[in-house]
Amino acid sequence: MNRKKVIVLGSTGSIGKNTLKVVEALEPDFDVVALGCRSNVRSLAGQVREFSPRAVAVAGTLDREAERSLSELGQVRLYRGEEGLLEMIAETEADLVVNGISGSKGLLPSVKSLETGKNLALANKETIVMAGTLVSDLARRIGVELLPVDSEHHAVYTLLHNRKKEEVQEIILTASGGAFRDLSYEQLKHVRLEDAVTHPNWNMGAKITVDSATMANKGLEVIEAHYLFDFPVSAIKVLIHPQSYVHSLVRTTDGFLYAQISRPDMRLSIQDALTYPRLQRSCIEPFELTGKSLSFEPVDPRKYRLLSLAYEAVERSGGYAIAYNAANEVAVEQFLSRGISFLEISSLVEDTLQDDWSGSTSRIEEILQVDQEARRRTVEILKKMKRIA
Repeated sequence: MNRKKVIVLGSTGSIGKNTLKVVEALEPDFDVVALGCRSNVRSLAGQVREFSPRAVAVAGTLDREAERSLSELGQVRLYRGEEGLLEMIAETEADLVVNGISGSKGLLPSVKSLETGKNLALANKETIVMAGTLVSDLARRIGVELLPVDSEHHAVYTLLHNRKKEEVQEIILTASGGAFRDLSYEQLKHVRLEDAVTHPNWNMGAKITVDSATMANKGLEVIEAHYLFDFPVSAIKVLIHPQSYVHSLVRTTDGFLYAQISRPDMRLSIQDALTYPRLQRSCIEPFELTGKSLSFEPVDPRKYRLLSLAYEAVERSGGYAIAYNAANEVAVEQFLSRGISFLEISSLVEDTLQDDWSGSTSRIEEILQVDQEARRRTVEILKKMKRIA
């Protein structure tokens, strides 16, 4: 059997590292042909030594130490900058691209992967949030697979397999509730950055961990599920499930609930995407229900305002979902640099969405224009907020 050729984008981040762990466990079946990262060249150099890719791309700007580390990459072909990353995708022969890039910068690499006839294992929510219809249509037209890697969407994808859409009444996404799930709204006024970047169940990067605490990540997932599975947002619900064992559920029209249950480990959904369409014995130990408890709670809309705003954004269509994501990225960046408080993240997003974002978003150029304009507008609101303070 021929080895499946794989490109891993965001290889030095959480998704990328877990992907390479799966590849290592299933090594005879896969060939890592290219890696891409933002700026963590030291970690990238170690991956190059271990997996021997033909090409690597470094999308971000580098300091002197990182530039020196590039010399450790040996004879591998090096692509630089965001354009270089797209060139690497286009010029490298591969069967599958795993996109683990964080944020809106993952959109163009996703599009390039599909345009060049490669199946796409997608952990970058923003690709679908910003360009769901365009990306889904592109994958269908080119004839390639769009495989969700996020545990929630992978679960829904699996639960809907071979099931008619009209048989499904609703999709239920589960949420851990994040770092502050046991705090009241009033207590959120006093939380610290150090507490916000520590997730109770998952080991993730700082940005997505903060998004979990605000539940912006679940808002993005609601929007993503709407586009990926072509369900109205009114049929997509969210429940807090502190244990993170049940990743999603679907309710069928006959009243039954079907759930996907596993340990909270990204390697499971990554392996499914890598081995698709085959099922293969898991590379991690099986999950046992003995001694485990499962509980579910409703979402407090005041405490998790960003989830409500996501529903409003997708219902208003146009560029509102794009503006939601852009404003949240700016706000979280400000929070991580201690420029705003935790509760000001949602306030900043809500104020940005007060503008008119109803224009056309049928082309990539229009999507990127809305994204940039929303960022500019968010920064303006932020400056005004600080002047008033």
